[in-house]
Amino acid sequence: MRKLLIVAGLALLACFVVIKWRPDGPVAPSVSESSRGPSFEVRVVKPLSARPLFGLLGLLPAGDLRFDQRSPGAAIGSVGHDHLELRADGWDLAIEIDGEGRVAPGTRLVFPMVLADRERRLRCRPADRDSGYLRTTTRAGADELSGRFLVKLATCENAETGKLIEWPPAPLTAMGTFERLPHAAD
Repeated sequence: MRKLLIVAGLALLACFVVIKWRPDGPVAPSVSESSRGPSFEVRVVKPLSARPLFGLLGLLPAGDLRFDQRSPGAAIGSVGHDHLELRADGWDLAIEIDGEGRVAPGTRLVFPMVLADRERRLRCRPADRDSGYLRTTTRAGADELSGRFLVKLATCENAETGKLIEWPPAPLTAMGTFERLPHAAD
């Protein structure tokens, strides 16, 4: 019995180590993808408290949500050094940054989510201006932007009714990368 408890404890410890050190950052597009034209990836990471078994064991699918330039209905909206708009079927991401480099009130993410066994469209916003960033770079001789972003989204509402919901229990993290997006004049 004691050996079984030791083995179970070591297995649980190994699972916690895997959870702690697994990469949560966005995967950068490969060189071959980025050399062909515009590309982007958006990933929404749920907090551990919103995952099955609170994210324990790291073996259950995390249920993270994502879309990219290959998703149905994918489109690039306005892109600048202080704003980014990306869309796909059911998805609408807008990030705005103010003159101080902080997240502005127009930042939002609308996305489909199954809650209480029903599909809903959620609109989530950051709780404060210090909840993320948008970093852009311009290639020399090109009118294209590349970069990365991260925004913590703490307040969500039903997009159809506007009614605030009591989910997520902790902020969602929307993060991603983009390459060679056409730059709109700021």
